[in-house]
Amino acid sequence: MTAFSRSSEEASWGSLVWELRSVNHRYLDAIIKLPEELRNIENEVRLRLNKQLKRGKIECNLRYKARLDQLAELKVNEAYVDEVLKASQIISKKLHQPSEMNVLDVLKWPGVLELPEENLKPVVEAALVLFDGALANLSESRKSEGQRLRLMLEERCGTMKIIVSCERKRRPQILEQVRHKIQSKLIELNADYDNDRLEQELVYLAQKMDIDEELDRIDSHFIEIEKILERDEPVGRKLDFIMQEFNREANTLGSKSTDIETTKAAVELKVLIEQMREQVQNIE
Repeated sequence: MTAFSRSSEEASWGSLVWELRSVNHRYLDAIIKLPEELRNIENEVRLRLNKQLKRGKIECNLRYKARLDQLAELKVNEAYVDEVLKASQIISKKLHQPSEMNVLDVLKWPGVLELPEENLKPVVEAALVLFDGALANLSESRKSEGQRLRLMLEERCGTMKIIVSCERKRRPQILEQVRHKIQSKLIELNADYDNDRLEQELVYLAQKMDIDEELDRIDSHFIEIEKILERDEPVGRKLDFIMQEFNREANTLGSKSTDIETTKAAVELKVLIEQMREQVQNIE
């Protein structure tokens, strides 16, 4: 689900800013961006994220800025610089071209600058505490989005219940329409027919047209959805499965249709199911 969270802190060692973004995704896909100094906390951040969230594409971005007055003095390893320059001259002679190394090239060479060990322990501790707060805010935002989606599901299910109820009431009427249609056709053709045989054919057609089982299963899915929405746990995958079952029953309903109204009802059900399915895939 879509959500955003930002937490920041300033202290004697500098400043930290966490920005967390969440977008819809069927699975949990975490992208964690950390400054090089704090790269070692990635596993811990990922563990905390996995405990809290189960679905969504989550981007976690941490920015760290050390205070200028806390930065240590840079030291140049002069002996190593001499070796780098010597190696550069040797390679230049072999390539028969002058060395093009400048001051910045030398400074960028690994090992030329000696960086004193920086005490990052308080920064790491603060970064993790700050992450927990940002993650909690993100979760709350996702819960609010979840409540909105719940209302949408309940609204769509309510509309589907009306359609199912109407189809149940229309069953006797549809069978009578079929009976009338066959009898009218036989009269039109001036054909002799056996009433008993006609009744047998009508019973056979009624069995083929019977959708009571499909409607009962749809009703059972309504009950299951209500139970799922009351659970205090991730329910996205369960709802996704129910949507598949809904769609199966709607397809069967359409295939058994013998009148335009039932066909329209099956199409309306499939539209509502598809609207729910698109959102359910993103629910945690």
